[in-house]
Amino acid sequence: MPDSIYIEVEENANCEYMPLMLYEAHADAVPISRILLDEPGRRPGMYRVTGWSSSHDGAPCAAMYAPVSDSGQAVVHLVFGGDWGIRMKPAESNAEWDIDAPDQFGEPYLMLMDEGAIVLDDPAG
Repeated sequence: MPDSIYIEVEENANCEYMPLMLYEAHADAVPISRILLDEPGRRPGMYRVTGWSSSHDGAPCAAMYAPVSDSGQAVVHLVFGGDWGIRMKPAESNAEWDIDAPDQFGEPYLMLMDEGAIVLDDPAG
């Protein structure tokens, strides 16, 4: 049985505060680096994603994915990262991760309805 996932994100320069949330995982969390977004206010397409940590006053860390139970008993696809949330940028961007980059944005975490929006990393490299 996969471990439950606890997420709490303190307010920071990357994203807003998110109080402690608990999710029942349906599978173990795995690292990811890309997602397909189609959300209001964002250009639809492929995005790179990283976790964002308070280390060094903001630094990349692993972004993780797990299917979890939603309150309505549906399965949703949770993307989460560090204690300062997750950070995203367009997939074609070669810019370093930077809190001041205008084409990057942060969120405490994402809950996606479509499993196809998750791009699993290839463990072979």
